[in-house]
Amino acid sequence: MSPLSALSVFFTLLVAGMPIFLVLGVLALILFWAEGYPLIGFAQLFLDHLKSQTLIAIPFFVIAATFMQRGGIAKALVDCAYSWVGGLRGGLALVCLLATTLFAAISGSSVATAMAMGTLLVPAMLAKNYEKHFALGVVGASGTLGILIPPSLAMIIFAVIAEQSVPRLFLAGVIPGLLQAALFALWIMFYTRRRGYPREKPLPRADLVRVNLRALPAMSLPVIVLGGIYSGIVTVTEAAGLAALSAVVISLFCYKGCRLREVPAIMAQSVKITAVIFFIIIGALAFGHWITSAGIADQLVEFARRRDLPAWQFLLLVNALMLLLGMFLETLAVILITVPVVLPLLEPLGIDPIHYAVVVTVNMELALLTPPIGMNLYVLSSITNTRLETVTRGVIPFIVIMLGLLFLITFVPELSLFLPQWVYGK
Repeated sequence: MSPLSALSVFFTLLVAGMPIFLVLGVLALILFWAEGYPLIGFAQLFLDHLKSQTLIAIPFFVIAATFMQRGGIAKALVDCAYSWVGGLRGGLALVCLLATTLFAAISGSSVATAMAMGTLLVPAMLAKNYEKHFALGVVGASGTLGILIPPSLAMIIFAVIAEQSVPRLFLAGVIPGLLQAALFALWIMFYTRRRGYPREKPLPRADLVRVNLRALPAMSLPVIVLGGIYSGIVTVTEAAGLAALSAVVISLFCYKGCRLREVPAIMAQSVKITAVIFFIIIGALAFGHWITSAGIADQLVEFARRRDLPAWQFLLLVNALMLLLGMFLETLAVILITVPVVLPLLEPLGIDPIHYAVVVTVNMELALLTPPIGMNLYVLSSITNTRLETVTRGVIPFIVIMLGLLFLITFVPELSLFLPQWVYGK
């Protein structure tokens, strides 16, 4: 089957309303059958790729994020953030940004981050007369930090596909993630000052101490995850397991946000989320295998060499392609479809895969905010019973900021590479 025919089948199934994991799986089956490959190879392909130790980290991070959302950990992080920045003008919006950054440093998931912060902070901001579109925009955009600030499920997937070091990838996201948070904070302070939003009263010293002490168990989670990884005590997968176990224990016994009898239901929800992720991975891996077997990747490499394409032009084209795909596909699907195709081109063009991973991740952050398939938009629309247009209006300024950040990260690779090279060497 030609690439054009495969593309036609892909968009036909997508337009028909089939879920993305089924689209990828059905397309892969059709391609395998059309090329005359034995379908037993289809099953063997899954077994070969899914037995990766790194992929085991995904369900553990999902469990941690679910318990953080349901077990009171997210609220403790919000209260802690309020004690630090709540006294500033537009403080609740800054609290959202800071709490989201802390939540992202544990959960690895943008959707979980947006859901947890949206449930807690959107009603609080509306009660303080914040404009609804602005409140939703802050939560939706801040939630995207979940896949840029380590740990990141998207970067774990990239590491498996591209055979890169997960700790290096996590470090590569730190500076871009903090830069994004700083740019968001500047916009929030400018907008809230211009609109005359209220300045909250700072907490008394006694309450400040009490809130921060109560947040210590929640704040221990990023220390467990990232400290364990970079001290060399545990692997990424072991750190994910520790994060899940710690989140369960802290939720049950420290904050008591959920009861013991609720644990099976919360675990079932985590398994459901994990299953969707793995079905997407399975379908995309099979599709990527066909791309390689059909020689499409080799043809692209040869095309780039013949055209003598400079790295900056290539990165512009890839950014445009990923922004387009991100409007219609789930973020993990975009990573799993594009990375196997692009990976062979990176070395001939002198592009570091670690740098490219951060470029991909920022594109996927944008995909979470761009209609018609922006997942964070739908999550916030659903949990607040708000029209999608209102949520979209709120995220537009943040999309503009993120496009500027994407341009900066794309053409200043040192922002992504400095920390990995400083810690591990070139």
